[in-house]
Amino acid sequence: MKKEIKTEHAPKAIGPYSQAVQWGNLLFVSGQIPLDVNGQIVGTTIEEQTHQVLANLKAILEEAGSRVENLLEVTVFLTDMASFDAFNRTYGQWLGEGVKPARAVVEVSALPKGVLVEVMAKAYVDA
Repeated sequence: MKKEIKTEHAPKAIGPYSQAVQWGNLLFVSGQIPLDVNGQIVGTTIEEQTHQVLANLKAILEEAGSRVENLLEVTVFLTDMASFDAFNRTYGQWLGEGVKPARAVVEVSALPKGVLVEVMAKAYVDA
């Protein structure tokens, strides 16, 4: 059964989509950009924006009863591949030791609201 996941601890969707959708034990998290819960962009550097994106992702995972360790796949969109190393350091610290989901990183020409990074994910929800 499909279930919409919503939390007040992450920004509301800025379009006709859900923060996440759960199907059985699988969780599909929509792309998160560096917005706070009031819809304001957080940070001007890739590190600052990445921290906010990952905080949003974590809040959604936790609302669904999942956690960072349950991530299965992560897709990252960067507006400049020169930001890859800085993103990667911040992301790796956030994941923690031994957590290594499948991942793709893609450079794009632009992201919503002119931000530098967007992250979407798939995760497992414990039964």
